[in-house]
Amino acid sequence: MALTESNNLSIGTVAPNFELLNTKDNTTVNLSEVKGLKGTAIFFICNHCPFVVHVNEELIKLANDYSKKGISFIAISSNDANKYPQDGPEKMKTHAEKVGYPFPYLFDETQEVAKAYDAACTPDLYLFDDELKLVYHGQLDDSRPGNEKPLTGKYFRNAINNLFDQKSPIENQKPSIGCNIKWK
Repeated sequence: MALTESNNLSIGTVAPNFELLNTKDNTTVNLSEVKGLKGTAIFFICNHCPFVVHVNEELIKLANDYSKKGISFIAISSNDANKYPQDGPEKMKTHAEKVGYPFPYLFDETQEVAKAYDAACTPDLYLFDDELKLVYHGQLDDSRPGNEKPLTGKYFRNAINNLFDQKSPIENQKPSIGCNIKWK
């Protein structure tokens, strides 16, 4: 696995719209249709990355804790499914059912959405406000596979709570760290 940090994306950047296959139910999802009333979280993840496997439980907790409060959650896999068939749509559907994702799990076959978001790694985590302007792009917390630090989601939770409290975005956002997106 190649350890990769997320790229820097300016706070206030507007979320690029997309229309992608939701592998959970074979429908097409458009960002403007599923954005949250108060904010939208977008996670670039995949099935096999050990960093994503490590944080899956917290991603699910976040969605369960904040969906009812107006935050929409969306997961996207942009890995090359030809080279990494475990990240193809059928395996994504099976994985989403197995781990219990309470959010759409979208397949970015062309990788154009990942490029539009300047996504670099899995997990690569974004939080947008109600106008789809970026307020957070950074790590979930300090926990990594094998480092024995607790999985809390504290940085992402703080960003959501700042959004609710109408506070300015967190100034020092640490980049997310994970496996690189598997580009074509």
